[in-house]
Amino acid sequence: MSRRTTPGRIAVYVVLGLALIPVLFPVYYAFAGAVMGPGDLATYPPALVPSDLHWQNFGDVFDAVPLGRFYVNSAVQAGMITLAQVVTSILAAYAFAFLRMPAKAATFALFLATLMVPWESIIIPNYLAISDWGLTRGGLTYLGLVLPFLASAFGTFLLRQAFLQFPGELRDAAVIDGCGHWRLLWRVVVPLSKPSIAAVGVYVFLSAWNQYFWPLILIRDPEYQTLQIGISQLNDAEAAQPGLILAGVALSLLPTLAVVIFGQRYIVRGLTAGALR
Repeated sequence: MSRRTTPGRIAVYVVLGLALIPVLFPVYYAFAGAVMGPGDLATYPPALVPSDLHWQNFGDVFDAVPLGRFYVNSAVQAGMITLAQVVTSILAAYAFAFLRMPAKAATFALFLATLMVPWESIIIPNYLAISDWGLTRGGLTYLGLVLPFLASAFGTFLLRQAFLQFPGELRDAAVIDGCGHWRLLWRVVVPLSKPSIAAVGVYVFLSAWNQYFWPLILIRDPEYQTLQIGISQLNDAEAAQPGLILAGVALSLLPTLAVVIFGQRYIVRGLTAGALR
C-alpha cells in the first residue's frame, strides 16, 4: 500500500527543506561566488546569482598559489591517514569481537574513553614528540602529519559492532575448514563487512582532508603545506579579489562532495550495521 500524502507529512518535508537551506547555502555560494566578477561580489546586498560567468577565477587561483601542490599534499596526508586507520580499526575490532583476552570489557571501555579526550589537550605533547623526532622538515613532514592519527577509537567501535553481527555458524564452519584468525579475518569477515569498513574510510577521509590546526602548527616547509593552509594564503595575498578565494574554496570542496555523494549509502549502511543484535 502506497503512503498517502498527509498534511503532517507535507509539514515535515517543508520543515526539512527549510532546515536544509542554511546547510547548503555556504556550499552554493562558494561555487556561485567562484564564477562572479568583482562587481557582483562588491554589491550590497551581496548578489546571489552571478550576472556574468568569470571562469578565469579557477585558472587565476593556480597562479596566485601553488594549489596543485597543495592538492597533492592533502591527498597524500588524507590517503595515508585513511589507510592506516582502516587497517588498525579492522585489526583492533577483530580482537575485541572474537579473541579471548583477560579484562576485555574493561580494556575496550578504556579504549573508548580516549574519545572523550579533547585533541587540544594532547596537541602540545604530540607536537613536541614529532619535533624531537625530526618529522617537521622535508619528506618526513608527511610522517609527522600522519603519525598521531594512525588509530581511531571510533572506527574500532563501529567495526566491532559490525563484526559482532557476524553469523556464528559461518565462523564455526570456517574454523572447521582450517581457517586461522588471519585467514578468517581477511577472507571471510572483511568481505562481509564492506559497508561498515567503507563508512569508516569515508569518515576518516573527510576528517583528514579538512584538518587545519595540526598542519598549521607542524609544517615549516611551504612545499608541504596542505590545501586548507593554502586557501588561507589566498585571503592574505589576494584580499582584493574575493573571487579567487571562493574559487579556491570551491576546488577544495570537490573531493569532499564527491566522497559524500558516492559514499552516502555506505555511511548509512555502515552506521546502522551494528544497531540491532
